[in-house]
Amino acid sequence: MAERVKIAVFISGTGTNLAALLYASRLEGCPYEIALVASNITDAGGLELARAEGIATFTHSHRGHSREEHDAAMEAAVEDAGAQLIVLAGYMRILSDAFVARWQGRILNIHPSLLPKYKGLDTFARAIEAGDSHAGSSVHIVTPELDAGEVLAQIRVAILPGDTPETLAERVKHAEHQLYPRALTDFVARGTDPDALLDKVRGIALALPETHERESHGSPGFRVGTEKSGKYFAHFLNQHHGSQHIAVLVKTDGMDELINLVETQPETYFKPAYYGASGWVGLILNREGVDWNHVGEWLGRSWRSVAPQRITKLLDAADSF
Repeated sequence: MAERVKIAVFISGTGTNLAALLYASRLEGCPYEIALVASNITDAGGLELARAEGIATFTHSHRGHSREEHDAAMEAAVEDAGAQLIVLAGYMRILSDAFVARWQGRILNIHPSLLPKYKGLDTFARAIEAGDSHAGSSVHIVTPELDAGEVLAQIRVAILPGDTPETLAERVKHAEHQLYPRALTDFVARGTDPDALLDKVRGIALALPETHERESHGSPGFRVGTEKSGKYFAHFLNQHHGSQHIAVLVKTDGMDELINLVETQPETYFKPAYYGASGWVGLILNREGVDWNHVGEWLGRSWRSVAPQRITKLLDAADSF
């Protein structure tokens, strides 16, 4: 079994979602493990559960500290534990923008509404007052804007006649315990799932002007130009020729650049079999912390290197304004 991704869970209360995440992590095949449970409340109930199950804990009261000071202490504990992702499970503190920026795309939260509806507090009361047929919960990526990051998964819960915010909250809590472990598992797995990675590459590549997809040597490839005369600017490889890498191949300026990239950044680049002789470099996707903006920049550069001048001239003219 592949090495599991280490998770730090932040809590402020009893830890019912923590319990759901923890016991799911003990099931065979789960791709994550909880390396740390951290809290801003020194006697939070979830800490006792974590200790009983042999998980490291950390507490740091937010009282008497600035938000940045408190976040720095929590972050240091996460790094000491070797955690690669942070999962908020009833954590009642808003993280500083700088903290979120440093962990961009690696902090998850669960919010008790069907986002984008009802960001913030009192979500069940607002759903009942609005006459909604369903409430629910959403797992999303944390961004500086409150409850505004990419929604990864949702679960709907019917609102019954006579429901109060309290009775509705109790049913949604049960649903959350099913949702959060599944959403976290899917999120962790998509970093190594060839289909998910191909979908990301496909979305970026086909958003470039006059592009289309065509298989090349048994693998997906992306071309610019007409179906008849188009040229390849990217290839997607899934552990090609025995390699462990899932990668997108892009065109370099030549062998000097390719060799320099591979020698100085072997965790990011490799020289692919067959394609490497022609100056294609492999940009590794099944690794921690892939910067998809960086992937997009490489795809754009590779596209431009083979795109017809009639297209690039138009883009250059547009960029000059």
